[in-house]
Amino acid sequence: MDLSELDCFSGPEMAKQSNVFREGELNAFMGLGRNAWHETRQTVQRVLSSAEGYLRDNGHLQKRTLINQDDAIMHVPARIGDFTDFSASKRHAENDRIMFTDKSQRILPNWDYMPVAYHSRASSVVVSGTDIHRPNGQYANEDGSVDSGPVFGPTKKLDFEMEIGALIGTGNALSQPISVDSADSHVFGFVLLNDWSARDLQSWEWNPLGPFLSKSFATTISPWVVTAAALEPFLCDPICLQDPQPLPYLRSKSIKTYDINLTTSLQTEGQTEVHYSSSVISQSNYKVMYWTLAQQIAHHTSNGCNLLPGDLIGSGTVSGPTHYSSGSLSELSERGTKPITLVDGQRRAFLHDGDEVIIRGSFNICNQNLMEEKDKLHLILLLGWCEDKSVRIGFGECRGRVLHHRQHSPPPFP
Repeated sequence: MDLSELDCFSGPEMAKQSNVFREGELNAFMGLGRNAWHETRQTVQRVLSSAEGYLRDNGHLQKRTLINQDDAIMHVPARIGDFTDFSASKRHAENDRIMFTDKSQRILPNWDYMPVAYHSRASSVVVSGTDIHRPNGQYANEDGSVDSGPVFGPTKKLDFEMEIGALIGTGNALSQPISVDSADSHVFGFVLLNDWSARDLQSWEWNPLGPFLSKSFATTISPWVVTAAALEPFLCDPICLQDPQPLPYLRSKSIKTYDINLTTSLQTEGQTEVHYSSSVISQSNYKVMYWTLAQQIAHHTSNGCNLLPGDLIGSGTVSGPTHYSSGSLSELSERGTKPITLVDGQRRAFLHDGDEVIIRGSFNICNQNLMEEKDKLHLILLLGWCEDKSVRIGFGECRGRVLHHRQHSPPPFP
C-alpha cells in the first residue's frame, strides 16, 4: 500500500507529518517515535478493515494505493547508518571458541557479564534476493602452519548465520545512555538477517581485533519490517537463566524476549523445486538467546554512544541447545569435519557456488490473555507467518544465492 496517496492521517501525531511517507526510506517516520507509529498502525488497520468504506468503496483510490506484491521491487527498508552485530547465544559462543581455537578453550569470562559485539559494515547490507559473490581474502595455508604464511584467494569455508535484526526508531543524544527498562521503546521493528561469514578468513584475522573482511562483504536482511507493536502478543520469558547476575545497569524490572521460530533451508544449484520443509537444515527460536535486545541496547549506549533512526542491531547467531538448532553451517558440520546430507543426497561442510540460503520466521503465542482462543491459532512454519481469526503476521523471507568469486587482478607493473 502506498501511504503517501492516503489523506486520512488526521490524528494528533500524523496530521501534519504524513509527508514522511513520500520519503524513499523509513528513517524519517521511524524517528517520529512510538506515538506516531501506533497512530499510523491504527489508521492503516482501520482503512483496510472491511467495515470501513474509505478505501473499500473507492475504486479509483484502490488503483492509486494498492500495489500487487509481484509488481513491487523490494529494497532495504531504511537507510542504515550503522550496523552492530552481537553475540547473544551462549551455545554459539561456546561453539565459536571451539571453531577458532580448540575444544579445551572456554568462552572468555567477560561474555557472562556483558553483551559482546563488533561494529560491522552498513554499506554492504543488502535486501533479500540479492546474489552474494564468494569473497576473496587472506587465510592460513593448507598445512595450517603460521610459518608458511597465508594465501590470498576465494574463501573455501563460506557460511551463513541465522539471526534477527532490530531497526532503531528513535535514537538517543550523544552522551545520554538508554536505560535497560526504556530500551524497547527505541525499537521500531524487526527483520530476518543472514550475517554471511567466511570462516577461513575469520580464523586468520580474528585476533586481535575481531572479524573484518570475513564479515564485511555482505549481510542480507528481509525487506518487510515487523513492528515491535505487532510482536507484543509474542512476548515471553527467556529460556536462559542469567548467571552470574548482570551488573545493575543491565538488570531489568521485567526481562522479556520474543517467541520467534526460525528456520534455514539450503537449496543447491539445479535442484528441482522442493517443498520448503524438506530442505530445512536448521530450526531454532529467538528465545534461546542469553542476552535480550533491551540489554544489548543498554550496553551499546552505556558509554554515551548515540544510536540513530535506521541503525541495525544484529542479534547474533540464534543457536539453541540441540545440534539441529545450530544457526550456522559450521556448527551443523562441526567445523566441516562432519558434512551434513541434503535432501538431494549432496553433502555440505560449507556453502558451494550456486547454493541458496533461505531464512524464514514464524510465531507462537506466549501470552494467552492476548488471544481469546489460543486453539484457533494456526501456525504455518513453512510460509513464515501465523494466524488466527484476527491476527496474521509474517517476516517474509531472507534469501541469498552464492555466486562464483570475482577475479582479483593485481594492477600491472610499469
